[in-house]
Amino acid sequence: MSDSMPVPGTAPGAAPVDGTEDPSARTPDGADAAHAAAPSPEPAASAPLGIGRTPTGNAEVDARLERLADADRLPADGHIEVYEDVHRGLRDALTALDARPAPAPVPAPMPSYDNRS
Repeated sequence: MSDSMPVPGTAPGAAPVDGTEDPSARTPDGADAAHAAAPSPEPAASAPLGIGRTPTGNAEVDARLERLADADRLPADGHIEVYEDVHRGLRDALTALDARPAPAPVPAPMPSYDNRS
């Protein structure tokens, strides 16, 4: 038997056991078809998520939450920058709440003395 038979369980185009090469395993330019680069899929177009944001009443926090809408116009690899910026701003707003001095106590009213007697 001079014809080589593929071994059951091997990939199509794999070299037969006797060391000969299967000519169908080559592309027209001579490259090995098993190692030819597959076309990369096109990146998905970004689409707005349409998530509503309820105002909090705090202008600084609301501005940070509105910044999240910027992620809707960016591809996924640009989202991290927006998320980090929003997180940093929200963290700073919370820190500022802790750093504000307490309001000064209102002094007790002074008793009035009436000297008419």
